[in-house]
Amino acid sequence: MALLEIDALSVRFGGVAAVTDVSLAVTAGEIHGIIGPNGAGKTSLINAATGLVVAQSGSIRFADREIAGAAPHLISSLGLGRTFQHVELFGDRSVFDNLLTGFYRHQSYGPLAAALRLPKATRSERRTREQARMLLDAFELVAFANTPAGLLPFGIQKRVDIARALAAEPRLLFLDEPVSGMSEAEAEAAVTTMRKLAREHGITLVVVEHNMRVLMNLAERVTVLNQGRLLATGTPAEMQADTSVIEAYLGDAA
Repeated sequence: MALLEIDALSVRFGGVAAVTDVSLAVTAGEIHGIIGPNGAGKTSLINAATGLVVAQSGSIRFADREIAGAAPHLISSLGLGRTFQHVELFGDRSVFDNLLTGFYRHQSYGPLAAALRLPKATRSERRTREQARMLLDAFELVAFANTPAGLLPFGIQKRVDIARALAAEPRLLFLDEPVSGMSEAEAEAAVTTMRKLAREHGITLVVVEHNMRVLMNLAERVTVLNQGRLLATGTPAEMQADTSVIEAYLGDAA
């Protein structure tokens, strides 16, 4: 059964069609890749699914619940998370503080309990800090724990962004170009960690990425968009051999 079902989705900005009649199904537990040339509509699709833009038509169902047009915070509360192409970290706060914000969805106490330092609040905060330290270690961020996130190179900020998104333990996580700005070695390490943590915590991943080598090694199924439309869906091997996909990336001459 599909955890996420997008049916005949269309997104327009004025007279520009960003996504046209796209359908997509993501099975719980899988790692699903989305690829396509620049301007293919990949980020617009994610933005519609996470409530940042409103689709003009079509359906988006998550965990068998219609979410098209719902507010982003309501969609997030259902367990659908995301990262951004350009990281949206709290630049003046430490890496550790940024990771702590990712656990907000699991906070089980209110402001009063926190202010009075009630046992429930202190136990929860202790557990959250332990989990944050585990993520620091998993993404090799221990050395940067106390560094303001805004002072770090972009590739390291990306690792912080991924770790914070995983901290929320969403049921499904959209990763928008998660390894951009990383070296090949950093990208491989990040992919290994993402796969491991997703499996351990039962998180379904939908990954948009331009690094084909990374994506083809990570994804179990791949959807290809071109000019806002669905071009093909299949296994990584099938997409690498599909002439229409090759032409979309390299042109007819190729």
